[in-house]
Amino acid sequence: MKKYLLLFSLFIISLSACKKGDIVSEQAAVDDDKIQAYIKANNINATKDASGIYYQVITPGTGPYPVLTPTSSTVQIAYTGSYLNGQVFQSNPSTTGLLSGFVQGFQIGLQHINKGGRILLIIPSGLAYGTAGNGAIPGNAVIVFKVDLIGFF
Repeated sequence: MKKYLLLFSLFIISLSACKKGDIVSEQAAVDDDKIQAYIKANNINATKDASGIYYQVITPGTGPYPVLTPTSSTVQIAYTGSYLNGQVFQSNPSTTGLLSGFVQGFQIGLQHINKGGRILLIIPSGLAYGTAGNGAIPGNAVIVFKVDLIGFF
């Protein structure tokens, strides 16, 4: 009897995992459609990273790139974050932190610019704040960041 209960539990868990994966991939497709419409409407020449974020290097900067692994770079950045409708939700003229401490989209995107560079990041919800959101940022929100990489060490 215990054997059947264990098998039944594993079956239920595997079914729920499939549904979650379907929901995540459906949201990723919805986000990608929104991002592509935003890019087209704003005439942005963006590159799609394999992760799903879109980025446009505005100013390349110079020197090496920050790294995420094996030891994360400490980055100093200035940024403005907004929604696809242009509404700014956060802006910071200078903040410092481990690259690994930012949302995944930042972690991926900042590795595309050097010190002194500026980048536009268009981040799908799954690589931003996900379904839960964060404070005033609602769940499943695609977010846009304009980031200046002041420096890193």
